[in-house]
Amino acid sequence: MKLTLTIRNICNFCLIIIFLLGWNQQANAGELSERLNHFPQWEKLTSVQAAKGDLVYPEWMAGTWEVKSTLVDLAAPLAPDIVTPGFEGNRRQLNQPVSFLVRFVKEQLLQEEGVRSPTVGGTPSPITSLKLIPKTVSTNLVADRAFNSLNLARSYLGDKAVLSVKVDPDSPNRQITFLRGERQLVSIVTARATETTPDGKFITSEVFQQLFKGGSRPYLNSVESTTAYHKLSTSSPAIEADQVTAVYLSPQDPDYFAAGSRPVALYRYRLEFFPH
Repeated sequence: MKLTLTIRNICNFCLIIIFLLGWNQQANAGELSERLNHFPQWEKLTSVQAAKGDLVYPEWMAGTWEVKSTLVDLAAPLAPDIVTPGFEGNRRQLNQPVSFLVRFVKEQLLQEEGVRSPTVGGTPSPITSLKLIPKTVSTNLVADRAFNSLNLARSYLGDKAVLSVKVDPDSPNRQITFLRGERQLVSIVTARATETTPDGKFITSEVFQQLFKGGSRPYLNSVESTTAYHKLSTSSPAIEADQVTAVYLSPQDPDYFAAGSRPVALYRYRLEFFPH
């Protein structure tokens, strides 16, 4: 398989992977919703803050869902001078839904619980001490990143092409997708912001770096994904989302300075969540 073809296929499923990753940083009121309204006139998002911890989702997203993702629009603002690998091929994905399972679960944190040490000779020890015993507690609602990303990757690339997904145990914002042929896709969330609108929409915007390794040369770019989730009064679907993903060139790209703060590709998706 040629490197260019591999990159094109990888880009196809990377475009919405960010909604499966991610401490919430509040954006300025209305900024993210306005951003979605101005598609495709976008510049690089500047109000995000460094990503810390995991992205916390609202309780109404708890559970396992079948997601139907449909590419409904795309744009290459700098074409024909600058076009990303796979953009033209992605036109074939327009209005072609792709389905996969995702789930959102309670974050598991270890909390130390103090227990008094045993007595000495049947009487209380003159020097008592506390023994700290780890206790698992459930807290915030987060995405099951490994499960979600594996299902998403296989829905685009096929079961045999995707071997596994590993999330960094020290950081929920870094994960590696292992592909056939000793290839890897490294995704790192670097910044994010969230917003809750008066009509109940939960909007996230995240910036991440993605590095494809394993070919004759690595391929690196920067991606921003802004998604507005909306709980519906129906169950089929129960949640819908409007998502725009913007691809920016990395500083290593020879066209980086020509592109400036503008995205080189924009993709708009409709996401529908059905209870599973």
